[in-house]
Amino acid sequence: MSLKIYEQLGTPPADALRQIQGGRLKGMTDINPQWRYEVMTATFGICGIGWKYEVVSREFVPGANDEISVFVDINLFVKIDEKWSEAIPGTGGSMYVAKERNGMFTSDEAVKMATTDALSTALKMLGVAADIYRGKDGKKPTQIQSKYEKQNTQSTQLKEMSTAVFQNIVSQLLSAKDRDDEEKILEKAENFCADKNIIFNADTKVALIKAAGL
Repeated sequence: MSLKIYEQLGTPPADALRQIQGGRLKGMTDINPQWRYEVMTATFGICGIGWKYEVVSREFVPGANDEISVFVDINLFVKIDEKWSEAIPGTGGSMYVAKERNGMFTSDEAVKMATTDALSTALKMLGVAADIYRGKDGKKPTQIQSKYEKQNTQSTQLKEMSTAVFQNIVSQLLSAKDRDDEEKILEKAENFCADKNIIFNADTKVALIKAAGL
């Protein structure tokens, strides 16, 4: 039953996917959060009755250059056979105050975006959109596939990124002059990994960004 639910939640339809056009995650696949809620409702029932979540904490954290991030922790619960599950934790974050080209910008969507991010993290544990995170072939339009996903479609044997390669990319990011430079470094790293058959997906990109403290 467990794997059946996991597989049922794993494949988003094409109209729930889009390619990220800018920023550090450029080229990665974004999943419409409303589809996540739809597939959860189809599987477990209406939110609040068949599945629910609670906000555990919300924290605003100062960063470099007077920027401020907001982080949200949630617990997700699902009901199976009239019994609620244990808490499924999820953490998400977003920029509340960010330094942009035209000065400082405060986002009134930051808390909502961090909460949505936390939900997506928890929902991954149930298998929601698992095919996207795995880069599984044949599950999404070819026009929005990343280089990594195209390799996988061609049945290429991919390797995990070594510590040495990871640390080398992080070092380059730390020496970047600005965000444009950071994006060029990430794009170059993705091309390198594509050539070497090394896994480089959305989670890899996020891990590199966090390791560099960006």
